[in-house]
Amino acid sequence: MKIDAIELKHYRNYEETRIEFDEGINIFYGDNAQGKTNILEAVYLAGTSKSHRGSRDRELISFGQEESHIKMFVNRENRTERVDIHLKKSKSKGIAINGIPIRKASELFGIVNVVFFSPEDLQLIKSGPGERRKFIDLELCQLDKIYVYHLVNYNKALIQRNTLLREQYGSAGLPMQLDVWDAQLIRFGTPMIAARAAFLQKLAGIIRTIHGSLSGGKEELEILYEPSASAEEFAKQLFSARERDMRQKGTTVGPHRDDISFSVNGIDIRKFGSQGQQRTAALSVKLAEIQLVKELIHDTPVLLLDDVLSELDENRQNQLLNSIHGIQTMITCTGLDDFVDHRFQMDKVFHVVNGTVEREN
Repeated sequence: MKIDAIELKHYRNYEETRIEFDEGINIFYGDNAQGKTNILEAVYLAGTSKSHRGSRDRELISFGQEESHIKMFVNRENRTERVDIHLKKSKSKGIAINGIPIRKASELFGIVNVVFFSPEDLQLIKSGPGERRKFIDLELCQLDKIYVYHLVNYNKALIQRNTLLREQYGSAGLPMQLDVWDAQLIRFGTPMIAARAAFLQKLAGIIRTIHGSLSGGKEELEILYEPSASAEEFAKQLFSARERDMRQKGTTVGPHRDDISFSVNGIDIRKFGSQGQQRTAALSVKLAEIQLVKELIHDTPVLLLDDVLSELDENRQNQLLNSIHGIQTMITCTGLDDFVDHRFQMDKVFHVVNGTVEREN
């Protein structure tokens, strides 16, 4: 799959523009705060319905405007698919595929698979568990529509259960009311746990090889899923934690409490790893993610690299650049020196200045 073009209207600092991409390496360079990341954000949004920054829809609309439009043209198996995103300040976004509106954002997943890599991702290892759960969810949502269904409904049930625990604290009828929401958490949470376990098991095998190469064979990286409760034990542990949940007015067991552990040569690098080890492990995760997506969808994802090269030393830069051959890639950077020094192929180069994009030869 590849993205042929994207059109932006009143999006962030873009009044109206169309960008036609090469199927290989596309580089967007320019000074900071000119709009380079906004392009990658728009691509990600059109592929997943969400901003990678977590921005609300109204924040994506140009200042002084009420609406914004994104059109993205995706080539899949020599067939063009058009994705339309209509952002509104006062209403929910509208999404259409080939001109036909969709009711659920989850219907968008699978049109194009994107892997986003930003400097923040290099902090994945030392960030909190929430960021690592977000990493799993974002990838699984693109790969498995059933997972999206389970995740959405699990989160709805979790909100209702936590609201009940707060508002009915001390009520004699609380346990009976919890039975309803416990059944929902078990129904949707159990397959989520199983899907996460399977995904991370596949990722672990790929990461081990990649990290060994990145570290020159000196380090062995192990990644393990740390579920709050296993799929088999979730129902039992949720019931066992009920008294504690009622005291704490919140749900203490479930996929929303999961984590991932990373160890190098047997040492937990979340707590005891150097910054270099943590960043190398994070890079291994992203490179493994690209390879795993290729294997699962039998196609190549689109790779979005947002000013990542400036955060990596020369060895890690080389590893990353060598891994993206044959993958449509969009890279943002402040200058082209790194690519020239590496004699790196640049299929299309765009100069971004204050919301305008000009192609350079």
